[in-house]
Amino acid sequence: MELNPMEFTDYDTRLGAYAVVVRDDQVLLALWDEPEISILMWALPGGGVELDESPEEGVIREVREETGYDVELTGLLGVHTSVVPPEKRFVPVGDRPQKHVQVVYAARVTGGELTHEVGGSTSEARWIPLAEVPGLSRVSLIRKFVG
Repeated sequence: MELNPMEFTDYDTRLGAYAVVVRDDQVLLALWDEPEISILMWALPGGGVELDESPEEGVIREVREETGYDVELTGLLGVHTSVVPPEKRFVPVGDRPQKHVQVVYAARVTGGELTHEVGGSTSEARWIPLAEVPGLSRVSLIRKFVG
């Protein structure tokens, strides 16, 4: 496959940060529910990092918004990148591809209580037994970092 090099100014970049939170052989997941684009899949809690946030600040905020829990990050698990062509982007923006940079952390719950996000991109948060994860409809980031 021949690569067509692009300058970084020729594509959009989306920085996201996500948490793998495991306790008692269960993982904390959020149901990604976007009816306007027909998505209903389990995802790691997390999401887009705001301009004025570090990835660490962004994932802590996103976990709180999506699950109700306060978390402490315990380590960096990895960084995953992918490229989405213009025609497959969720929000059409002409002919610009998008590079996703997803930073994934291990985390543990330090407070809060399980709640569901209201008015966001997820509709439910749930502790799911690790043994059940492979049978779920789930995003690829879970396959890579959980199973």
